[in-house]
Amino acid sequence: MTDQSSSEPTAEGTAKRETTLDARVIDVAIRLGVLGLFAYFSLQLIAPFFLFLLWAVVLTVALYPAYGWLAARLGGRKVLSAILITLVCLAIVIGPVAVLVVSLVETLQFWLHGITGDGLKLPPLPQKLAELPIVGDRVSELWDLASRSLELFFEKIGPMVVPAGGRILSMLASLSGSVLFFIVSIILAGCLFVPGPGLAQGAKRFADRIIAPRGAEFVDLAGATIRNVSRGVIGVAVIQGLLTGVLLIVFSVPLAGVLTFAALILCIIQIGPALVIIPTIIWAWSAWDVAPALAFTVLMVPVMLVDNVLRPILMSRGLDVPMLIILIGVLGGTIAHGLLGLFLGPVVLAVFYELVIAWVKAGEDG
Repeated sequence: MTDQSSSEPTAEGTAKRETTLDARVIDVAIRLGVLGLFAYFSLQLIAPFFLFLLWAVVLTVALYPAYGWLAARLGGRKVLSAILITLVCLAIVIGPVAVLVVSLVETLQFWLHGITGDGLKLPPLPQKLAELPIVGDRVSELWDLASRSLELFFEKIGPMVVPAGGRILSMLASLSGSVLFFIVSIILAGCLFVPGPGLAQGAKRFADRIIAPRGAEFVDLAGATIRNVSRGVIGVAVIQGLLTGVLLIVFSVPLAGVLTFAALILCIIQIGPALVIIPTIIWAWSAWDVAPALAFTVLMVPVMLVDNVLRPILMSRGLDVPMLIILIGVLGGTIAHGLLGLFLGPVVLAVFYELVIAWVKAGEDG
């Protein structure tokens, strides 16, 4: 009797505990479902602006040291410092594009006036071109037509040029879209400078909730990686582009502005300015005397190679992550996701590398 009576409360207690556990599971599932629903709709709302916000965060982290330095020099006027940094960044983005557009318009106007007013005249066709097999007669015919009337020449070759013109216009449209993207991102970054420290603390607390106790350390690592990449890639690219432009202007190289812009873009996407500098040096030796061509070459070659010295120093400073990891992240991110991947690639690889190292060490300690 005693054993039977003592077993009944135990069964009831077990049933109650199971009922309570089921209720808790259902309660947690409902809460997670509601939270997931809110997260889903929230992500849908911010999806059109996600890339703008992500790039704005990258710019804010990269430029925050400059903002802090300027705010200290202006007596702690944070809003004024943010406005000045934003205006400088907008000038850096809009200025070269405006110069390029003005140069392009002036060139097109020059060609248009020359074509319609017969102001442009072609020299006689070189004999070597006329004697080319297969295409020599066709080249002679087109050259003769162009020497008589450029307007008739372009009317004749117009159907062949239209597809290429369409591709050029699409490239210009893409460039204008990219410029607009950067303008919006820079303005958003300017709005993030003042609340930046609070946002950084919130990001560290959020990271601690996910990968405690090293969440804040990984946030600091991401910020340091972004700043180092901005110095090592964008900073070196600007230095190379500026030096290239100065030398091209000093030596009066034709199309100096276009060549400088091309060199800057090639530096940013990690190809390097050699594709601009080497052909320019070859042209200089064919068009100039020995002395100016030699001086131009002696000055341009160090500019072409300076990134090999500065980039490793700037990108690895203050980081425990191997330089190879950062470099692979830069190159892989650029290939996979363009200019934004230039920053996100090394950040993701650096954080993943530290996670793997921490996991391996934890296994060894255990």
